[in-house]
Amino acid sequence: MSGSRIGVYTSSACSGGSSGPAPTLGSGVAVVPVGRGASGVGPPRPVVRPIMPPLIASAMNITRKSSVRRGLTGLGVALAVGVLPAAQLVVAPGAFAQPAPAPVAASGTVAGIVHYVQSHGRSVPVVTHGRFGAYPAAGAGRAAAPRAGSAAGLLQYNGGTVQHSPVVYLDFWGSQWKKDTNGIQKYMANMFNGLGTAQDTWSITTSQYPDGDNNPPTFNGSVLGGSWSDSSRPAPAAASQNAIAAEADAAAAHFGVTGNPDAQIVVMSPHGTSPDGWPNSGFCAWHDYTGSVSYTNMPYELDAPKGSRCPNSALGGKLDAFSIVEGHEYAESITDPQPASGWVAPSGEEIGDLCESNFQKVALPTGTFAMQPLWSNSDNACVITPGAGG
Repeated sequence: MSGSRIGVYTSSACSGGSSGPAPTLGSGVAVVPVGRGASGVGPPRPVVRPIMPPLIASAMNITRKSSVRRGLTGLGVALAVGVLPAAQLVVAPGAFAQPAPAPVAASGTVAGIVHYVQSHGRSVPVVTHGRFGAYPAAGAGRAAAPRAGSAAGLLQYNGGTVQHSPVVYLDFWGSQWKKDTNGIQKYMANMFNGLGTAQDTWSITTSQYPDGDNNPPTFNGSVLGGSWSDSSRPAPAAASQNAIAAEADAAAAHFGVTGNPDAQIVVMSPHGTSPDGWPNSGFCAWHDYTGSVSYTNMPYELDAPKGSRCPNSALGGKLDAFSIVEGHEYAESITDPQPASGWVAPSGEEIGDLCESNFQKVALPTGTFAMQPLWSNSDNACVITPGAGG
């Protein structure tokens, strides 16, 4: 099983109907064909599991649909390399060096990797699929003009789910948050209390992207479902992606939303921590799916080093990076909550990746927040409000 970088995923080891031993990706990991595609025919959907006794393995049977998987690293973990300049306010997507786009299959597959992680005093299984919609912390500048899509738009539907009534749950991970004086908890709660309301014309750009039954995302009030300070112990100094996914699952259990397809968990790491290698891993944030809930890895943006493209004070506000970066991941988690089975460009980019520029202030009933535009197929452009020309 192999793959290249953005937008390309070949699954020769997982295709066909062989009844022989499960192919392996490495020591202790097997790729197990399970079920069929959405049409009932075609290649089986793969599941990537640790090799373990059958009774344990059967409990880890997790399948997902998608037609795009971004590049593989390690034991098949996908790594999204989206690009977001933070220092430049008038730039456009598409100038970063990337491999040629791959065609989007009608019914592709995405395999997850199961890990056992110690979380809240117990060993729990979590699934990782990659780092999607990554808001990059560094990279070359963008082209001077925005990218235009085809007449049918740039984002394409890959047969999976979207969030119909998005609800966001904030998880302030670690006892370190007790000492934070920058007002981030209130700022994030205010932003999500305002998003989804009648005054929010920014989120509705996502409503043009329905699922296969033509059911789109809709908004009927604040999207904030709750906020939790998980302060029972300090957050790890350098949490792995597995540990972040486990914390997202713990938050989902706390809020009672495990398995809820409309739920998003935002794992907010505290000052002085380095979740998934941040800020030296080349991103400002990313999102993924644990196998039971959509979640975002949201580092402490104020810790970004000088010269980083994480957009601190992009429009003059101390906490601008938190609203710009998390807004980016929030929109992508609505339209592609189980990456990359939702709405994705042939190049592998999502609704936020295509528009990492022209930051603007968005007025909500709970305050004014720096945000980036989102890609609108109907406008064939990056817009703050659909139908308003950006």
